[in-house]
Amino acid sequence: MNRLAGKVALITGGGSGIGAATARLMCTEGAKVMLVDANPEGLANTHKAIAERVPGASIGTFQADVSDAAKAVGSVEETLRAFTGLDILVNNASMRNYSAIGDAKPEEWQAMARVNLIGTANYCRAALPTLRKNEGASIVNVSSAYAVAGRKGMGLYDATKAGMLAMTRTLACEEALHGVRVNAVCPGSTLTSFHTKRAKLRARASNSSRPSDRPHRFWRAGRHPRKLPGRSSGSPATRLHSSPAPR
Repeated sequence: MNRLAGKVALITGGGSGIGAATARLMCTEGAKVMLVDANPEGLANTHKAIAERVPGASIGTFQADVSDAAKAVGSVEETLRAFTGLDILVNNASMRNYSAIGDAKPEEWQAMARVNLIGTANYCRAALPTLRKNEGASIVNVSSAYAVAGRKGMGLYDATKAGMLAMTRTLACEEALHGVRVNAVCPGSTLTSFHTKRAKLRARASNSSRPSDRPHRFWRAGRHPRKLPGRSSGSPATRLHSSPAPR
């Protein structure tokens, strides 16, 4: 459909999971995509997979920890060098923690905030000077359904994702004057390589796998939960950029 033809996107956490699926869909829709991830192997694998599945795709990679503000600036500069522009920022990178809130140590909170909140802020700050120059530019923050619904065992992750929603609302108000749209998507549980590896480790540890532990509870990254053709976990981010709200 080429809804993103001529657009340039930078996606953090683009080396796997939802970030990789979003990158593949955006390339399919005609965008040039810069993948940012701390894992060089993940970047290489995603780059190869997209190149194989989307002939002629324009893809770049940049290794960085999103909590590093200088690397955020460097990734935007590399995107401009490679593709001469930037229209879309997808803040997808995040880290997880499984400590109960009552047990979590200060350093655990600090580590989560550095990636999930400060990392998002780093990339917004680095990208905004360029995004403000481009008509129809947008930022899409990948939060979580559990930012608005409680559960047991991932309180640190969910709290930082709720903070991302607050950041999104405020930034949308601030950047409306500059013509930059800011939105968030809140995926539910999604079957990615991270969850597959974790489930296998848990199964080995218990030497059994109950039916309730099987991955049918998850959406698969790159697939719609109902498995409708042509839909993927990257669809919300694509729609949010390609369908501007009426002014």
